[in-house]
Amino acid sequence: MPLMPKRVKHRKVQRGSRAGLAQTNTELSQGDYGLKTLERGWITAIQIEACRVCINRHLKRRGKLWIRIFPDKPVSKKPIGVRMGKGKGDPEFWVSVVAPGTMLFELAGVPDSLARESFRLAANKLGVRTRMVSRNAQV
Repeated sequence: MPLMPKRVKHRKVQRGSRAGLAQTNTELSQGDYGLKTLERGWITAIQIEACRVCINRHLKRRGKLWIRIFPDKPVSKKPIGVRMGKGKGDPEFWVSVVAPGTMLFELAGVPDSLARESFRLAANKLGVRTRMVSRNAQV
């Protein structure tokens, strides 16, 4: 079962504006290494889960992983072959809206080379460009 909120105030939401840079969730908070976005976009719950599985498999139960984003926006779609009009479609999947600079994942307790490779594998599952950051490289 993919990530989704337990309950929401509104079942359907508008697409919204994705302009601007990330204001919060831009620095490392728990881990020593992080995966940060360079582009804006939507990251689906299935993509987040695929990254989580990919990182954990590569780490082989070493270290600790934090997921810093949560898919709290429903995206609705109308079925194929349905004519225009007749209202908005039903919620199809959940996304997390990310702006440039948003921290996606954090890792601790693993060497630099292992963190770099696991983030590289995870970044291939995402639809946005990313960069790995480390605590000792931050100013």
